[in-house]
This record gives sequence, structure tokens and C-alpha cells, in this order.
Amino acid sequence: MNTDNIQSTVTSCGGVVIYRNKVLLLYKNQHGRHVGWVLPKGNLEPTETMKQAALREVKEESGVTARIVKYLGSTQYSFRSTKMDELSDTGELAYSRKGELLAKTVQWYLMSTFSFHSKPQAEEFFADAGFYKRHEAEYLLKFHDEKQIMRKAFAEYDKKISTKRKENVQ
Repeated sequence: MNTDNIQSTVTSCGGVVIYRNKVLLLYKNQHGRHVGWVLPKGNLEPTETMKQAALREVKEESGVTARIVKYLGSTQYSFRSTKMDELSDTGELAYSRKGELLAKTVQWYLMSTFSFHSKPQAEEFFADAGFYKRHEAEYLLKFHDEKQIMRKAFAEYDKKISTKRKENVQ
């Protein structure tokens, strides 16, 4: 990530929610502009931990009640603000102006849930939500960094499944 001209930083938290070998994806369509399929994530609020933010964002954006299995790591990218925004960054409020270059770090968690039920948050322009097989998600996900974190999540998920199978055999 090129940090030249970065004017503000933003911390977001999100979840890679896996249930029965399928991953939760959201389809965002903002004002008729196709954004694409993404993983649930959002800004850290001033009074919450990163884990709390990740769980809250998954619930708000998808309607899915999840639990954290493991921390996966972070991704970083930069983007230009499209409107006047109020941003929270590790507890401090900042304001961005339209066109301002922002640096975002997303803290990711592997999560699990107990059902395929999901409901996209229309207020945030999510038009669809659902659980997809990993090869489908690999094709659908729009952003390379989200594909990478999903692969890491499935590697961890596969380890846990393998461990459980070995325990059941013994």
C-alpha cells in the first residue's frame, strides 16, 4: 500500500463465517452501481474491541449470529472517500472530505455459526447474502485480499475438522 498522500487511517473488523464447509458472502449494489460480492466487515466503534466490532458487523450486515474461532490476520488497502464521512479509528473520531485518500486496515476473524439463515442489510446497500462453497466464493469475491483471507480461513477450518475427525476415531 502506497502511503504517500494518506490523509486518514481507518480500522475495520470483519468475519469469515464458515458453516458446513460454506462461507458467508454479501452482495453490495450501491445506488445501482455494482460493487460486488464481499465479506462482512465494518468500522471499529470508539467503545468496542476488535472482536466485538467484527461480531457486530457480521450481525448487522448479514443477520448472522456468529462466534469467533480464531484471529486470522489483517489486510490493508487505500481508497478515496466518495462523500463526507465520520470515521472512527481506534476510538478517535476523524472526518474525511470527498476525494480524501484513506488507508484502511481490516482485522479478520474466522467465525462459525449454527445455521444458513442470513438477511442482507438493505440500509448498507446489501442486496443479497448467502453461504457459498469455497470454489464458488473464490469466483464470486471481488477483492483479491478478501480471497486471500478466505483461503487462510478455510485452511484453519480444514485443520479443525481434521483434528475433530482424529479425536472421534480414537
